[in-house]
Amino acid sequence: MFPDFLRLIGERTAAFCAAVAASDLDAQVPSCPEWTLHDLVQHLGDGRRKWAAIVGAGPASAPPDRTPSVAPRERDAAVAWMTESTRELLNALEEAGPERGCWTPWGDSRSPQTSGAAARRQLQEISMHTYDAQLTAGDPQPLPAEIALDGVDEFLSTCVATTSAWPHEPAVIDYHVTEGRSWRLWLDADGARAGAVTEAEPDATGRGAAADFLMWFYGRTQGESLQLDGDLRVLDRLVEWEPA
Repeated sequence: MFPDFLRLIGERTAAFCAAVAASDLDAQVPSCPEWTLHDLVQHLGDGRRKWAAIVGAGPASAPPDRTPSVAPRERDAAVAWMTESTRELLNALEEAGPERGCWTPWGDSRSPQTSGAAARRQLQEISMHTYDAQLTAGDPQPLPAEIALDGVDEFLSTCVATTSAWPHEPAVIDYHVTEGRSWRLWLDADGARAGAVTEAEPDATGRGAAADFLMWFYGRTQGESLQLDGDLRVLDRLVEWEPA
């Protein structure tokens, strides 16, 4: 999977840059209304340079100190700067390989603290912000199927999974994607953990395409395209939950 992550990071960056080149850097980003397109370029580009430094530093208890890089204000220069930002990230990932350790902010999740897991997370962030840029340019495209399907698993195992105690009564949520995979999320005093669906009945269930789940997970939609059943309070509580 690691070579695929690197390939797709490059492809999504190219799509992001194409959307930026077709729009105005001062345009507001509809899905991130507090940002202009230039702000989005700054966030994504400097973030990739930050992660290049993190991966390059290897195993560590904290991210390395660095001076942020600033995106140019001229559109062509901003596109070139973004392209170089991703090139720095890909070079660092290629040099490290998938198994080398590195600092990550998900220390108590179910994802390892490795450059391979970092590449997987980077792909999802770049993909979602590519959608944001395309939306700003007036031409939003569906998330590629192979990114969306892995993205559901990555979100549950990296962004949701935690050892922080669930502050409500224990609950179980099942997620079924039309591409043929399913996940179960357990929420209890031991935290949140995802795994295979069992025969026991869940408290709530979601069904839909993987891309629609990701758009919901990342707050780009309200889940209108999903079929949500059972105790929907559990889903609302999960959205509102901020683990310690």
